[in-house]
Amino acid sequence: MQAIDGTFLDFKQLDLLATRQTALHRLDPRAKVLTTACFILCVVSFDRYTISAMLPYLLFPAILLAAGGLPFGYILRKILIVVPFALVIGIFNPIFDRQVIMQIGAFDIRGGWISCASILIRATLTASVAIILVALTGFPSICAALEKLGMPKAFAVQLLFLYRYIFVLTDEGVRTTRACQLRSFGKRGLSMRQFGSLVGHLLLRTWARAERIHMAMLARGFSGEFHASGPQHRFGREEVVFMVGWIALFIVLRLYNTPLLLGSLFTGDMP
Repeated sequence: MQAIDGTFLDFKQLDLLATRQTALHRLDPRAKVLTTACFILCVVSFDRYTISAMLPYLLFPAILLAAGGLPFGYILRKILIVVPFALVIGIFNPIFDRQVIMQIGAFDIRGGWISCASILIRATLTASVAIILVALTGFPSICAALEKLGMPKAFAVQLLFLYRYIFVLTDEGVRTTRACQLRSFGKRGLSMRQFGSLVGHLLLRTWARAERIHMAMLARGFSGEFHASGPQHRFGREEVVFMVGWIALFIVLRLYNTPLLLGSLFTGDMP
């Protein structure tokens, strides 16, 4: 039970991290959302055989981690959740793409291995900045920023409800699992029938609790619009400097292979 409760509290830590008061936390969420979107677009636009040109993009999440005072171990654990999914996508590339791209001594490096490594790097970069964005801003503020940037209000509200429903589902999952453990008398594992019944009860309990939450919101005057309860942000000079500086760097890194240029400079092979 302690492990389940610990996982639940660990899941909520992103919201707690967003309440800190660093310079990055105080920036207008729109600036952080637009900068992160530009970062992701630049990373995913690289060729499938590109590896070295993407490595300088690690600078962005590294600086955000340090400047935002975010715990590296916690963010790393969240990133590692995404990596296996990317590995499943890229693990078949060496089978279908057997073209030799380069040679290192007597070893042939085939394109499938390079494209697989490229997928893992892209997944790591994009997942890291997305998680850091939530930790620096908070998901409700991100939804409000997306709405101000032109996203339809109904879609923004649905995103926020989906995010909150995850917490409802997790909370009910903790309660259901605790009840199952208390009634199992130390027995480990569940049969398929018991597991199906557990999942069904979890869905029904979560649905009923969500209905109660919705009725409570209506009783308090909810009309389909969330009102910001945190500090009001203003798009000022700091946000412009943050956006222009980082986006300009992303574009330069996208147009020029910086590691290749630096390597050519040190070896004297500059064109």
